[in-house]
Amino acid sequence: MPVTQSRRQFLTALSLAGAARRVGAPTAFAAEGALETTTVRFVKIPGICVAPQYVGEELLRAEGFTNVDYVGPVAAGAPAIAAVARGEADFTLTFAAPLAIGIDGGAPITVVSGVHIGCFELFGNESVRSIADLRGRSVGVQALGSSQHVFAAAMAAYVGLDPAKDIRWVINPSVKPTELYEKGLVDAFLGFPPEPQDLRARHVGRVIVSSVADRPWSQYFCCMLAGSRDYVSRYPVATKRVLRAVLKADDLCGSQPSQAARRIVDGGLTPRYDYALQALSEIPYPKWREYDAEDTLRFYALRLHEAGMVKSSPQKIIADGTDWRFLDELKRELKA
Repeated sequence: MPVTQSRRQFLTALSLAGAARRVGAPTAFAAEGALETTTVRFVKIPGICVAPQYVGEELLRAEGFTNVDYVGPVAAGAPAIAAVARGEADFTLTFAAPLAIGIDGGAPITVVSGVHIGCFELFGNESVRSIADLRGRSVGVQALGSSQHVFAAAMAAYVGLDPAKDIRWVINPSVKPTELYEKGLVDAFLGFPPEPQDLRARHVGRVIVSSVADRPWSQYFCCMLAGSRDYVSRYPVATKRVLRAVLKADDLCGSQPSQAARRIVDGGLTPRYDYALQALSEIPYPKWREYDAEDTLRFYALRLHEAGMVKSSPQKIIADGTDWRFLDELKRELKA
């Protein structure tokens, strides 16, 4: 299919999605009240799994936002959370486990929803056939505190390992963890799209855990939407409309992955269309209604507490850094 036609169809779908329930939309908007601001800034994170925040740009404009900006590029996880905490952006779609660490550390952020599950995969060599086999092994990560490190540590803690003592974390500023793994310099690494798609396409290595398929990881959100605490508290109408656009974009990523893939590739967010399409087709975006955002933060906060990476209890993290009222309303409004 020609690129121009694909993009035209996708924009048509976005227009239809934005105009869905057209008869009821004015009533719903009136009940919500007027937008307190017409500006929203997202952290610009290169990659595939965060596609809904880009796919949702036209939907945001349909919600009344006239100034939609993407600040960055910024790496996912702690750097993206820090950008929101510093007031450089209003929202970020990023990983659940680093969000728990950010809230524990006092970052002025508020998690408002889960967005999708199933984007990370743990790869191991012949000596690693389960998470428990990471004891005494080397795991490549971008940095301590990176999303790779935090998720892998949470997984290790879940099976009773001490991530600080039982695993040798390998960091090489000049070589990516996936390259260390491919060269046999580490025993395992945790990858995010498009890394797993690339390794599987070239038949390199072996998947130990897939967060799409393997419990308990497949039972919890991987990525969540978090906003500046100030933005969420000052602009509740705007926050709800931001979330509505992102969740509608979730559904579009699931129903039209080829057009969503083309959009993020054309936007320079990932280089290869085939890997983007594969990842978007594998991630069950429309299932956001079926998962519990609070349970996700509780699960990861508990794992990280066990690993000594957060000091607060899971309940304190939830009390200090979440607001589910917008999600609760939209689950009723945006029924499948």
